[in-house]
Amino acid sequence: MPVFKNDTQEAKEIAPGVFRKIATLENMLVATIEFTGGPMEEPDEPHSHPHEQVSYVAEGSLYVFIGDEKQMLTEGDLFLIPSNAPHCIQTLSERVKLVDTFTPVREDFFQD
Repeated sequence: MPVFKNDTQEAKEIAPGVFRKIATLENMLVATIEFTGGPMEEPDEPHSHPHEQVSYVAEGSLYVFIGDEKQMLTEGDLFLIPSNAPHCIQTLSERVKLVDTFTPVREDFFQD
């Protein structure tokens, strides 16, 4: 049974103050993303990808921007991003932790 224990997997710093851990199945990738040093003064740069994405806010608060929409989210909230939809976030608390699920697997996460 594949199990990923939080204290045994090292987080990779993917940008200053942003840390990611990943786990995959054949057609799905789950990542925890921790943003530290917030709140952000401005949203991060919008981006898009062909993957469908569901994100759970595990800690903190943030704005999520999807297309022309903006929503404030807090711990326990979810947001869904369709394939190729431009999106970004702006953290509102010192620390934000997201649990992101992607399908299909984000191969670009392994290219670093």
